[in-house]
Amino acid sequence: MSEQTEPTIHQDKTFTNIDYSEKQLLNREFIKCVFINCDFSKSDLRNNDFEGCYFKQCNFSMAMVDGAGFRDVTFTGCKVLGVNFTRCNKFMFSFTFVQSYLDYSTFFGTKLRKTNFTDCSLKEVDFSNVDLSESVFKNCELSGATFINTILEKADFRTALNYGMDPDLNKMKKAKFSALNLSGLLHKHNLDIE
Repeated sequence: MSEQTEPTIHQDKTFTNIDYSEKQLLNREFIKCVFINCDFSKSDLRNNDFEGCYFKQCNFSMAMVDGAGFRDVTFTGCKVLGVNFTRCNKFMFSFTFVQSYLDYSTFFGTKLRKTNFTDCSLKEVDFSNVDLSESVFKNCELSGATFINTILEKADFRTALNYGMDPDLNKMKKAKFSALNLSGLLHKHNLDIE
């Protein structure tokens, strides 16, 4: 039986230009840290915690995040391609995404209430069974994003682009849309809207 060691705690530190790609971080806790231009692509971040951290111009593509905790974490100008957030620590799960690419990532079955997505690419992202109530998708590209059994109550899609969702398959009470973009709610009817 192996002993559980205390995590290595990093607090109020700035990490710049560090290459973590394809590496494993073990038993780490990052509190109010800033990561600038760091490469986490294909890295193993399982069971590490990030609280109040800022990631700027970082690459998280294909990172493994099972059991990882992300509380009040902001990604700005980051690549977060193909990341499976479904097995993250559910008790430490709150984000802000700004000018980031999250294409092909999945949030299946997670709670993302009041999450702000600003100027992001969310192509082919799986939002099935996600609670996105009161979330904001400001100037976001949503081509091919999946919304099935998703809670979208009071979510704001007024400036979102290229979304397609079926109001019959999602909870959408008081969700906000632009009159110019309503075709994204009617695509299943195969209408010719001009």
